[in-house]
Amino acid sequence: MCLHNGSVTTPLLFQPLTFGSMRLHTRSWVPAMVPWRSNEAGEATPEVLAWYERFAQGQPGALVVEATGVRDVKSGPLLRISADHYVPGLRRLTDTVRAASQGRTRLFVQLIDFLAIRRRPEKAVWVRRFWQLKSQHRERLCAITGSSQWLDMTETELREAALALPHTDLLRVLDEREVEELEMGWRERVTDTQQAHIQALPQTLPALFAAAARRARAAGFDGVELHCAHAYTLASFLSRRNERTDGYGGTRAARARLPLEVLAAVRTAVGSDFVVGVRLLGDEAIAGGSTIDDAQDYALWFAQAGVEFVSVSRGGKFEDARQPKVGEAAYPYTGPSGHACMPTIKSHGDPRGVNLPLARAIRAHVRAGGWQTPIVGAGGIDHMALAERALQTGDCDLVAAARQTLADPDWWRKAELGREHEVRRCSYTNYCEGLDQRHKQVTCRLWDRDLITLDGDGGLSRSLDGKRRLLAPPWQP
Repeated sequence: MCLHNGSVTTPLLFQPLTFGSMRLHTRSWVPAMVPWRSNEAGEATPEVLAWYERFAQGQPGALVVEATGVRDVKSGPLLRISADHYVPGLRRLTDTVRAASQGRTRLFVQLIDFLAIRRRPEKAVWVRRFWQLKSQHRERLCAITGSSQWLDMTETELREAALALPHTDLLRVLDEREVEELEMGWRERVTDTQQAHIQALPQTLPALFAAAARRARAAGFDGVELHCAHAYTLASFLSRRNERTDGYGGTRAARARLPLEVLAAVRTAVGSDFVVGVRLLGDEAIAGGSTIDDAQDYALWFAQAGVEFVSVSRGGKFEDARQPKVGEAAYPYTGPSGHACMPTIKSHGDPRGVNLPLARAIRAHVRAGGWQTPIVGAGGIDHMALAERALQTGDCDLVAAARQTLADPDWWRKAELGREHEVRRCSYTNYCEGLDQRHKQVTCRLWDRDLITLDGDGGLSRSLDGKRRLLAPPWQP
């Protein structure tokens, strides 16, 4: 509580906020996290229900369900909302959250589309199977080796001879995209318009997102969050690296065109009394990527187009990802932009609140444009004093905490009840994110270090390897 003119007042964090058709009982927000609790079919499994039930017990103002695919494609144990048969399972999820939070937590689902990516191949496999030989490759081989023999070789002979070259020489033969395919693995880009399905994304995505949003409403969600951040498709359209020449790339306005068309299709599908928000990047944190100047305009345009909230993140891109091992796929949170997205003690010294200035700049720009659209700020928020200061000083209107809520799902409730001294604090080592990289069930190592051990809880649900607990320890108010 805060003292004001000699009286006790409720901190801003625990005061309600109304926007659009929505009223949140507090300004606390749990952003989307992918826990890998679904199955290969993308269903809301009992493990998924238990995961969100545990977060709902902390009674945050809003809880955003993990990135959920709008397209019916294989994506491992990632939730999907790409067909009507997913609605009953998602309805069980919304019912579970409402019951566990005693009706206090509003529930959104994050809608995503993503492009294809392949694992890093073995060198011999790539050279023999995937390398598309062209005349310029033969010419470069001749120049590098000082021999014209390459001109007369069959393709099979050339591939085998190229494999025998020093690796650095082979890389000199390849163009930039081919080097990436060999060293990192192949992946699609929104600029690959020579592929018909990539060229057609502006025609196909609005309907896919609109259909998913209709299913979300039918399943009982309070709203949807359009994922326009990190390495997903809509974020790639917003990126300065998007140089499409068909009216959906190049200029800032053209880059925003498809996300705004998706928003319009979704709004038409669900009506005006259903919340639609977006998550976007305040800074891509990569060379040649979008910056805060872009994000400010994007947020303003989204506000003008009728979104009810803008959630701000940073980084998390493929372009600077760490080289994966052979047989593994590149992961967009392993390089500098990934560390910017999820700052750690190692990468930032003190990661607390480091990304709030982005939310502050976006909020100021939206307000200057005449809009009161709430801005969700995030990034290393683990104390109520920091959360309250962010709200009081205008950094944001809603305070999001992912890793801290993972460490202690009850921390919002503990603070609201004046028991913040009982909060289990995130150590910002990104142990959880390391599991996410390997598509393992995400847990927190603090869960087993405090309160209850695996050996001491015979009824504990465990990870598939049997070594980790799947849910945070229980807490009684």
